[in-house]
Amino acid sequence: MHHLVAQVGALTGYSEVWLNSSNDYVHKHLHYIGDKMVELANKFYNETDELKIRVLNQCAREVLLAQSSDWLFIITNGTMVDYAKKRIKEHVGRFSRFYNELINDKEFDLTFLDFVEKQDCVFDDIDFRIYS
Repeated sequence: MHHLVAQVGALTGYSEVWLNSSNDYVHKHLHYIGDKMVELANKFYNETDELKIRVLNQCAREVLLAQSSDWLFIITNGTMVDYAKKRIKEHVGRFSRFYNELINDKEFDLTFLDFVEKQDCVFDDIDFRIYS
């Protein structure tokens, strides 16, 4: 039992599994997209365009998927590290792509939007406004 407690970082008094030298670089990206999501939610709070709302909701999904504690835990424990890093990078990248399309009033790539909505089909009822 003592060995198990040490593995999850409980003995140090903080959650070092989720913040340590193997994964600390991730947090700046997670904070950045979290802040940008708040910006989007406030800027587009009264949005009525259904396509923009779809994109905004996907942005919210990407933030939550990037923030999954599993990725940091996997990196710390050294299991499937490349996969965890890939997933973080994908979700941050997708968010950034949609963010730039929204802020710069660019045309949305519907094929890409359809693809990511189907690939990570979670939080069907999400409302991006929760970040406002």
